[in-house]
Amino acid sequence: MIKKLVIVLIAFFALQSYGQEGTASPYSFYGIGSLKFKGTVENRSMGGLSIYTDSIHVNLRNPAAYAGANLKLWNEESRPIKFSVGAGHNSTTLKANSGESKVNATTFDYLALSIPVGKFGFGFGLVPYTSVGYKLEDRNADVLENRYRGEGGVNRAFFGLGYQITDKLSLGIDANYNFGNIQNSVIQFAYDEDGNLVQYQTRESNRSDLSGLNFNIGLTYKTMINEKLELQTGLTYSPKSDLSSRNQRTFATIIINQTNGQEFVLNEIEGDLASQGLARTDLTLPSRFSFGAGIGEPRRWFAGAEYTRQNTSEFSNPIVSIENANFVNASTISVGGFYIPDYTSFSNYWKRVTYRAGFRFENTGLEINNETINEFGMSFGVGLPVGNVFSNANLGFEFGRRGTTNQNLIQENFFNINISLSLNDRWFQKRKYN
Repeated sequence: MIKKLVIVLIAFFALQSYGQEGTASPYSFYGIGSLKFKGTVENRSMGGLSIYTDSIHVNLRNPAAYAGANLKLWNEESRPIKFSVGAGHNSTTLKANSGESKVNATTFDYLALSIPVGKFGFGFGLVPYTSVGYKLEDRNADVLENRYRGEGGVNRAFFGLGYQITDKLSLGIDANYNFGNIQNSVIQFAYDEDGNLVQYQTRESNRSDLSGLNFNIGLTYKTMINEKLELQTGLTYSPKSDLSSRNQRTFATIIINQTNGQEFVLNEIEGDLASQGLARTDLTLPSRFSFGAGIGEPRRWFAGAEYTRQNTSEFSNPIVSIENANFVNASTISVGGFYIPDYTSFSNYWKRVTYRAGFRFENTGLEINNETINEFGMSFGVGLPVGNVFSNANLGFEFGRRGTTNQNLIQENFFNINISLSLNDRWFQKRKYN
């Protein structure tokens, strides 16, 4: 019954997210949008912690997790095929000095498959990497001067390979193909001598089609430090890479319907980006490094911490220049873990449930008006066993804050609901008899 219910919920999220923007954050105005993928529901329910690996969950943050030891339950002949799909709903209150408003977004988060082959493991899938979705207005003493709109984002298709070097050490690499487009526009409002809005307004529209490769290298090490406790560590590194951007710019004279805001184009001309050397540009994706460690009792509990640093100051976009904003190096600290009362219990279902919790503090790497945009989140969730002994449905909740109201900026108070299915099965079995 639980499995059927979760499938219905996943389908509902998919229908709701179709055709909708993945974010409503005003901070998605900067760079290539707000970071959309922050790990699986299991990771996010533990404050974003991604160092824990096992045989039944997909870890999309560390490619070394594709490899692993065979299961004793299957006579150490194989480990399960792992399939995972996730979606989420975000509710955000945007708070400014002048007031506040509420926005919502429902999105597909990831789709992934991991296949074991001996000491190797393969993984591939699709995730929305960043998302753009903002509606901003620039006012001077209640006089509307500019209106900004943006949508789009970058998706990521990945293929990964992991290899178990020893019983304790695994190495992996992901090859990521990033693709997508970002569209934005700005309307400059004009007024007559009496302060009345004139009939015709000017709109500038930009579109960038993005594509490019980058890589993520991962390492995991786990060992028993005594009869009960296991140490797990993880390390990942993504070197700096480029995104190729094909850019278009148009200028239009428009009339705006004051009742519903609809824009009617009277004439439109295309900007000459080629003469400025901006028709094709390269965007720099910054390098990223993470390291974490934790201890726990296998199949019972785990607690750990992780530090991530991203050299966001390396980011550049030649076609966009914003005077009051700049990028500095970003960092994240995540602390979290899980607890399973008794995973072998057959009489009490809730003793087999995985209970997760954690928190994170993040410097996003964005500075606006000399104010650092920070983000804080607390999360918790459950992993509900469904179907066979390995499959489970995961439900996570997160609430937190991003930004500040200082310097006329916007503070986001958000609440996220995330849901996923982690399905496992044995596809390949050795023949016992001929």
